[in-house]
Amino acid sequence: MQKILVIKLRYIGDVLLATPTLRAIKAAWSDVRVTMMVNRGTEDVLSGNPDLDEILALDKGSLAAQSRLIAGLRHRRFDTVIDLTDGDRSALLSWISGAPVRIGFNDEHRWRGRCYTEVVQPVPGVQHRIDRDLEALKPLSIQAGSKDLQLRVTPEEANSADQLLDQLGIQRSQSIVILQPGARYWFKAWPPERFAELADRLTSQYGCQVLIGGSDQDIELAQQIRQMAKSSSVIMAGRTTIKQFAAIAKKSSLFVGSDSGAMHIAAAVGTPVVALFGPSSPREWGPRGGPVEVLYKELDCRSCFHPTCTRGEENCMRLITIDEVMMAAAGLMGQARLAIR
Repeated sequence: MQKILVIKLRYIGDVLLATPTLRAIKAAWSDVRVTMMVNRGTEDVLSGNPDLDEILALDKGSLAAQSRLIAGLRHRRFDTVIDLTDGDRSALLSWISGAPVRIGFNDEHRWRGRCYTEVVQPVPGVQHRIDRDLEALKPLSIQAGSKDLQLRVTPEEANSADQLLDQLGIQRSQSIVILQPGARYWFKAWPPERFAELADRLTSQYGCQVLIGGSDQDIELAQQIRQMAKSSSVIMAGRTTIKQFAAIAKKSSLFVGSDSGAMHIAAAVGTPVVALFGPSSPREWGPRGGPVEVLYKELDCRSCFHPTCTRGEENCMRLITIDEVMMAAAGLMGQARLAIR
């Protein structure tokens, strides 16, 4: 039996976008055991994944603090390591594993290239992250048959999500819209006052219930938006697990938010998504799954990847208007209603 370790030490969305790679491995080799190593806090994305035999969650901190897990890598005797992270720490872990085949990326031409037996060569042009991850399988002569994302929600997890909706006072007779205002970096976020007005207009036009999602760090932002809005929104930020959010998104008529893990989860479960893109490109990070409308101004926003963006009020996220978002939402909401009929 071949034993393969796949490493993806990134964020929730990155891990989810790597699931087609797992599927391709399992489909290609019948006698294979697949283990995936991810950062602690992202592992729930993979729970129940039929293409995985084991999940290793790596705690943040120094290598010394992670010594027990690291020490166990060699004892597992992996035949192949596929590092999808493109980072120094994961490259070192690949080398520590002692696997005879170690595949990884090294676009920056750093020292980490020496940790691999095979460095994946960059493809000209912009690739979607799913396709980029699948490039790592070429040295193994594996091609993907499907690029669908894999995210499973158990009946127990769905029931837990229903209980949370009951606690929040959400009525099943009304449609649900999720607004996700938070972003990992400020320059990827749409202004909160526009989310507040969007909530008002969606509520007025569609009679929907608006849930404001996000992590624990987004609770204050969610409260700010609810206070600015004239309509009544419900704060869901900080209340859901990854799988609860997925289950609630699946019941929702629409998701509106920026490039984030939540956006990828919503798309993966088939929720209509209005995706707001600024400094990141949808050609690389666009949502895959259900119906999608992407709003993107195609500016050269590389200067926004640090705190010195000079565009001010004309930055790439602020150029997306409420009218544009409403128009995109109207198209997707119309499709959803036709599907129900």
